[in-house]
Amino acid sequence: MKFLLHLPFLALIGCLLPTSVARPAEPADAGRGEIQARRILFLGNSITRHAPLASIGWTGDWGMAASTREKDYAHVLASALGELTGHPPEILTANIAEFERNAATYDASARLKDELAFHADLVIVAIGENVPPLDSDEAKATFQASLVKLLTALKTSGQPALFVRSCFWADAAKDAILRRACATAGGVFVDISQLGQDPANSARSERTIAHEGVAGHPGDRGMKAIADALLAAIQREAPRAR
Repeated sequence: MKFLLHLPFLALIGCLLPTSVARPAEPADAGRGEIQARRILFLGNSITRHAPLASIGWTGDWGMAASTREKDYAHVLASALGELTGHPPEILTANIAEFERNAATYDASARLKDELAFHADLVIVAIGENVPPLDSDEAKATFQASLVKLLTALKTSGQPALFVRSCFWADAAKDAILRRACATAGGVFVDISQLGQDPANSARSERTIAHEGVAGHPGDRGMKAIADALLAAIQREAPRAR
């Protein structure tokens, strides 16, 4: 039930009540506690980490094609979370493109021993781009079952908060499965499908890169956009210390 008060009556109330000092609005996160992000595990493909490869002119050992290690999305996100919490997190990055290409036979318990033993507070899964086209119901079912198995293994190892992002280059079939598998495993899905459609987010827009494959990867701006999307989701959904 709603009560309507006429303005003269409100003015009278104002005269009768003691004067109070206005307090500044509290931040949205006030009282929620600190985000638990002491250890962050990043599992992905070349966008997450790629070792040097002379044949394509890539000399870094970080997310392709950020200009420096500090500017790939994993390190930008870790830095931002460190500023928020006051505790620079320990991070572990791993390239699991082999899972993308051979999901049905991938043995996570054997291939990811160090990653599972890391016992991260947050796990970021950033895959999909190297998955072969899902052009049949069988291919879709196989990928989804394998992905659920992988995500469940990650989620049950230390009970981390799990975040799965969509493909940088949008793919409706892959992104739908990433979303469903993420929900099944109890994770948070982060849609970044619009980012790859903006040419300004590619490395070729920032500097000259001879190899077209490298040039098409997210540059510093694209990496920051990925990190920003993940950070917003983490701020909304990650567990807080009590």
